[in-house]
Amino acid sequence: MTIDTPRPWLASYASGVPHDIEEPSGSLVDLVEQSARRFPKKVALEFFKRTTTYAELEDQITRAANGLRKLGVTAGDRVALVLPNCPQHVVAFYAVLRLGAVVVEHNPLYTPRELRHQFEDHGAKVAIAWDKSVATLQEFPADVRLDAIVSVDLTRAMPRSTRLALSLPVAKARESRAKLTTSVRGTTKWDDLVSSRRLSRKHARPATDDTALIQYTSGTTGTPKGAVLTHRNLIANAAQSRAWVPQIRPGDGSVVYAILPMFHAYGLTLCLTFAMSMASRLVLFPAFDPALVLPATKRHPPTFLPAVPPIYARLQHAADAAKVSLRGIEIGISGAMALSADVVEPWEQRTGGFLVEGYGLSECSPVLMANPVSHARREGSIGLPLPSTEVRVADPDDPTKVLGTDEPGELQVRGPQVFSGYWGKADATDEVFTTDGWFRTGDIVQIDAEGFVRIVDRLKELIITGGFNVSPTEVEDALVKHPSVREVAVVGITQGGNEQVVAAVVPVDPDTFDADALRSYAREHLAAYKVPRRVVVVEDLPRSMIGKVLRRKVRDQITG
Repeated sequence: MTIDTPRPWLASYASGVPHDIEEPSGSLVDLVEQSARRFPKKVALEFFKRTTTYAELEDQITRAANGLRKLGVTAGDRVALVLPNCPQHVVAFYAVLRLGAVVVEHNPLYTPRELRHQFEDHGAKVAIAWDKSVATLQEFPADVRLDAIVSVDLTRAMPRSTRLALSLPVAKARESRAKLTTSVRGTTKWDDLVSSRRLSRKHARPATDDTALIQYTSGTTGTPKGAVLTHRNLIANAAQSRAWVPQIRPGDGSVVYAILPMFHAYGLTLCLTFAMSMASRLVLFPAFDPALVLPATKRHPPTFLPAVPPIYARLQHAADAAKVSLRGIEIGISGAMALSADVVEPWEQRTGGFLVEGYGLSECSPVLMANPVSHARREGSIGLPLPSTEVRVADPDDPTKVLGTDEPGELQVRGPQVFSGYWGKADATDEVFTTDGWFRTGDIVQIDAEGFVRIVDRLKELIITGGFNVSPTEVEDALVKHPSVREVAVVGITQGGNEQVVAAVVPVDPDTFDADALRSYAREHLAAYKVPRRVVVVEDLPRSMIGKVLRRKVRDQITG
């Protein structure tokens, strides 16, 4: 890859990290198949102690692909995945890609309203869904109705002893089972799908520049948009991630923990693609729970643990309480929010490894930067651009005016991991690219003389809570429909290193307004992490001369 712009950060790279990666070729399916050929007996997946080898994983992928072919899935079709972390998620992801079809990832805890909006946009007619989410999909109106739903029972991927324990006629077992699975009708069962004969090797394979994934993001506006990512984008980002940690080699027994949800771009790349390309043991957790994670660290401590700061903090506290050692966790890569020294220092003391901060966006597959995995890491910085990545800082009001060292401006990027555009939204795509082809991230940063980047502010007004993006506009649109609300503005308030969703409400009647009732209403229409943690009553909302609500002033009003 030829890069003709200055890259002062290269001198700050850790030892062994190359300046560039090789030109991506093949498809994501090749990543798994190569690992299966080279390391067939190595464990690919672990789920509640049950393991799947790379040979078994490759066989399940081709069987699932053939089952999807029989359901009518062809190259270019969108197939929705509505799944938590589980072995079936990994198989489904690669099975869809094996047919040349396009994966669309979804949060299985989304409300019907949230899921319907995305399905209306991408138009998938086949979905592979956790059986607890099936009812939501079956309630779609006729114009969004699916041709087929493949239902997934998570417990089927667990060890037989665990399944037997869940089937015991006792209250605790029934309660645990109800959280994991439910009875559904009118679907194709996942076990029936993968019982199909293997897909013919002669079946057409996807090409490097084919679309692989539509990843929904709130982007720079309040309306979620589907970022279109190609096999090239995702292969490149997996290669960049491998290059950043040269101390980990394919097939060397590395262990990656899938604590982050794989329907999120961050978890998807570092678990679904990076880990599989390294022939790592991917330990899957359906949700973050220290009671599940800590016993796993005793068996196989993670070589590589991607997470967000609150997860690292909670693991430390839980380990201390349970007197469990975290020694042996080699590399933690933290993203989605600022990483403080209060988390880093005790973590590294306990583990003997490194915990470094990175940065990315869904539109960039998603990883753009990371701190060196060495003592050269820089506190308060999001790190250095990855190999084959170019960055520049420009005037937000004149995107082609490039600024100098330490001057704050909008971060712009180019690289093989940068997306081609938003699904079906040419105008929105044009808005985020400069005339000379740089992607505008919307974040205000400074780059120092050694190439380290520090976020100063955000042009976007997204709220990042627990590693998830929350669109203030989306929350406002839901809350303002409540009869007690005259006006509302939603902002993020930082508390304890994490942003909280806070709603400033102008009520219809201040004397009868019930904040708890509004939050209960929000829980019916929004995913849990989007529900305001606080509701603050205000007399009026600050506005600009043209009547636009000024969220920054709302934030100041609440915190001041």
